[in-house]
Amino acid sequence: MFRPLLAAHLALATFVASGLATPGSAQSLAMPQQDPFLWLEDVDSDRALSWVRERNAATTAELTETEFFTDLQRRVLAILDSDDRVPWVNRRNEHYYNLWQDAKNPRGLWRRTSLAEYRKDTPQWDVLLDLDELGRQEDENWVWKGATFLMPERRFCLVSLSRGGADAVVVREFDVEERKFVTDGFTLPESKTMVSWIDRDHIFVGTNFGEGSLTSSGYPRVAKRWRRGTPLTAAEVVGEGEAGDVWFMATHDQTIGFERDLLARGTTFFTNEMFVMHDGERIKLDKPDSATAGLHREWLFVSLRENWSVGGKDHPAGALLAIRLTAFLAGERNFDVLFTPTPRTSLAGYSPTLNHVLLNELDNVKNRIYVLTPGSDDWQRELLPGLPEFGTVNASAADSDFSDDYFLTITDYLTPTSLWLGTIGKAPAARLKSQPSFFDTKGLAVQQLEATSKDGTKIPYFLVKREDTPLDGSNPTLLYGYGGFEVSMTPSYGAVTGTAWLERGGVFAVANIRGGGEFGPQWHQAALKEKRHKAYEDFAAVAEDLIARKITAPKHLGIQGGSNGGLLVGNMLTMYPELFGAVVCQVPLLDMLRYHKLLAGASWIGEYGNPDVPEEAEFLLRYSPYHTVKADRKYPRVLFTTSTRDDRVHPGHARKMMARMMEQGHAALYYENIEGGHGGAADNKQAAFMTSLAYTFLWRTLK
Repeated sequence: MFRPLLAAHLALATFVASGLATPGSAQSLAMPQQDPFLWLEDVDSDRALSWVRERNAATTAELTETEFFTDLQRRVLAILDSDDRVPWVNRRNEHYYNLWQDAKNPRGLWRRTSLAEYRKDTPQWDVLLDLDELGRQEDENWVWKGATFLMPERRFCLVSLSRGGADAVVVREFDVEERKFVTDGFTLPESKTMVSWIDRDHIFVGTNFGEGSLTSSGYPRVAKRWRRGTPLTAAEVVGEGEAGDVWFMATHDQTIGFERDLLARGTTFFTNEMFVMHDGERIKLDKPDSATAGLHREWLFVSLRENWSVGGKDHPAGALLAIRLTAFLAGERNFDVLFTPTPRTSLAGYSPTLNHVLLNELDNVKNRIYVLTPGSDDWQRELLPGLPEFGTVNASAADSDFSDDYFLTITDYLTPTSLWLGTIGKAPAARLKSQPSFFDTKGLAVQQLEATSKDGTKIPYFLVKREDTPLDGSNPTLLYGYGGFEVSMTPSYGAVTGTAWLERGGVFAVANIRGGGEFGPQWHQAALKEKRHKAYEDFAAVAEDLIARKITAPKHLGIQGGSNGGLLVGNMLTMYPELFGAVVCQVPLLDMLRYHKLLAGASWIGEYGNPDVPEEAEFLLRYSPYHTVKADRKYPRVLFTTSTRDDRVHPGHARKMMARMMEQGHAALYYENIEGGHGGAADNKQAAFMTSLAYTFLWRTLK
């Protein structure tokens, strides 16, 4: 779906972590005076890496030297490398661009084709950049991070490349017609850089310009205008934020006929200020700082996180508003209301095309897509035809600057994801591609059930199992969750989960707990900061419901979560150990008293709280697994995984938690991938290894 301005950057921090326990519900915890494992935060030190290698060796010896692991890794890698996978594309003018990774090209081929070719079973592709060959030539482990095109021709682009999958990137100008990097073109060294084309000879850039140019979160604090052929040191400052902000950026809207310069300041993860350059003046948009603004052609869209009274009307949190930008800048505040939430509906996203807006509504965690069309007095609203009643549907403009074409992706837990292309106002979308069926779904069924949380709130969850599953508590069951940052957990086809878990008779469940975005901003805000325990009570309620229905029993119930989900399952481990038999905790936050001092951690203070504020440190301590794990408690077995190259969530979280559990004599395993960034893997081979490690651990422990 269309992401409002800035959301692409905000997504950099989407995977993070949370806290735990009702404040005041447990005995008072004393603030720790020292950290004996602080040395493990020194990522590349010989001592820390030696410790990592010892842990890795112990884990691989236990889990990988089995026929189960070998067979599973082979099958998973075959899925990830399959030539029958959908080559997902972005459209730029008449070209369809794709990054393709397989056994021959583990880091990938960046390539493009035409629509006529793409419709074929075996399209002919024009290879633009071979990342594996580039890596060999330059002795680098390059990982693709995207390209930003100069409009309208879209011949030149700014390519972002990461070493080993980190968030930090190197940026280089590339010529897609010549299929090579531009000699003496725009080039930026490794940093968490933000770039935007202005014209052929100028770009906006935010990067590490030296001391004081980054925020405490590690993102750009200063934005500059850089002219081709001049040194970066000569770039002109166009705006800057404060050191305590999350980020500051400058962008240029290249839309033909609506060109404009924009500045934006991320004061926290969930608040921002936005400025439009108009007639040489910098005009701050008069909106709530918690609201997200998006611009498309003549329209200003405002998505609300809080109630807003404006223009004599009251608009609720979760609403989507629209107004013509010229009218807004002239003082008009009579917004058109495009979406109003209800207790069980929320805005999943919106995507403007040339003349319409595709609006994605989440109705009790099921998608509905509407076409909105501006009229003389109001917007017309029609349900997009031809969509399934159940499953996850995403809609996005194929090329919003030039057409009303749109892409659809349709999926659910048992239906392979398919890609469709349509044009608003014409026949329903036609299917372009579909994933093959990678696992046997015969006899499997999907249900949506509800659990009741501690405070009486109804928590929906999805359940995938065989129709003849015995209700005797004997079934190995995997429960997954996230619960943070407004991220909604909707159904999707998981070829690997199906192959590794469902085909073997396992049960799979996904919990839609508070902290996510399933029911709008209020659902998210219900678990912020000192209210974090609500997310954990919700997750525990789903686990208890699975047990009460005799789908499983604690010794057969495993949980898995990554990043913010890693903190979720870390707190389940320490707070509700009696409910679970196994825990997979991936790229997690676990030390909630130091998270803000590590890498991008300071950007998440709006979600978790500030450990430097005594009253907030008190509730964070209760939600910090690193500090709440105890030597005299019995815990389910846990597998921690992380990445040395993760420059978003510090690997020190997982390292220190493992060291503490070892010190206390608890059963735990640990594996740290040297590459991979926050995603945990830099290519398909690494992904297959890490995935097989987790499922082998789960199956052996729970079965």
